[in-house]
Amino acid sequence: MDQESAPAVPRHVGIIADGNRRWAKQFGLPAWEGHLAGYNALKDAIFQLVDADVAYISTYIFSTENWQRPRPEVAKIMEITLRIFTSDLDEYMRRGIRIRVLGIKDGLSDKLVSAINDAETKSAHLAEATLCICFNYGGQREIIDATRRLLAEGVDPESVTEESFAQYLYAPDVPPVDIVVRTSGEHRLSNFMLWRAAYSEFLFIDKFLPDLRSEDVQAIIDAYGGRHRRFGA
Repeated sequence: MDQESAPAVPRHVGIIADGNRRWAKQFGLPAWEGHLAGYNALKDAIFQLVDADVAYISTYIFSTENWQRPRPEVAKIMEITLRIFTSDLDEYMRRGIRIRVLGIKDGLSDKLVSAINDAETKSAHLAEATLCICFNYGGQREIIDATRRLLAEGVDPESVTEESFAQYLYAPDVPPVDIVVRTSGEHRLSNFMLWRAAYSEFLFIDKFLPDLRSEDVQAIIDAYGGRHRRFGA
């Protein structure tokens, strides 16, 4: 395939889900209402991307920095996220979606950790698409953790290449991100998949996540199909 031409459909879409709190504020609602509305919009977008034959979808749900938010808001985010691994899991699995969680489990409740492990195990055989949930995740932390594992194995520094280092990342079989999408109009990565986004295309949507609609998801696919990827060549 000509590497200067992007295929019609990206293999891996990364979504920085942003704008929930600002959406809630404009309607005079509590922040958790925005997170719930955002999750519902995100779920619809995930299903649409899978229907369009996107093989991998990574979404930034909760960063390692998000613990600094008010405790009641964090508690609601945890509650909403738990739905993915429990009450909503069958809905994902019926569509053939494998659930994987990228991040650290420090600070998470035993109930949430158990639900994550259960969802990953139950869906491990599915192959229609893979949903990577970046939860309690930081791109820099992922690289640090990979470096720690590499050092712990006593790997010869002179033998380390980009390809071999990538095998120490979280879920190393997950490919690079083809296009990173961020809602809310903000133009930054915010520590999202720094290694896998090295050659990503970018699309910034000037809508809060809860306002994301089917036409916006189609716009992601269309935008990627019109890009010319050169990978530094």
